[in-house]
Amino acid sequence: MPELVRLYIRSVALGFAVSAVFTGGLVWWDVAGIGHLILGSDIGLVAAVMMVVFNGIVFSGVQFGFKVMAMAEDQDGPGGGHGAREPVLVPVPAVSRKARFARR
Repeated sequence: MPELVRLYIRSVALGFAVSAVFTGGLVWWDVAGIGHLILGSDIGLVAAVMMVVFNGIVFSGVQFGFKVMAMAEDQDGPGGGHGAREPVLVPVPAVSRKARFARR
């Protein structure tokens, strides 16, 4: 299996694990009454599974993005820009305002 696919699978697994812990914390500490709503409803399990899945998608994407960006190699030298270049003179014909408006 390619290394990038393994990295993605590990990121998804870690993202969903973090999502499960996050959702459990929301329910345990009853943040904004979510714990009461989930535990007091007959379809609370569906709500909890939906929270785990949707937060898992977000957390997985964050994990994968973090890992991919951490793979960048260090550059030898200054980053960004195009380096020092000498200015080049470009001839531009000057046209007076009267001549410009006269052509219209």
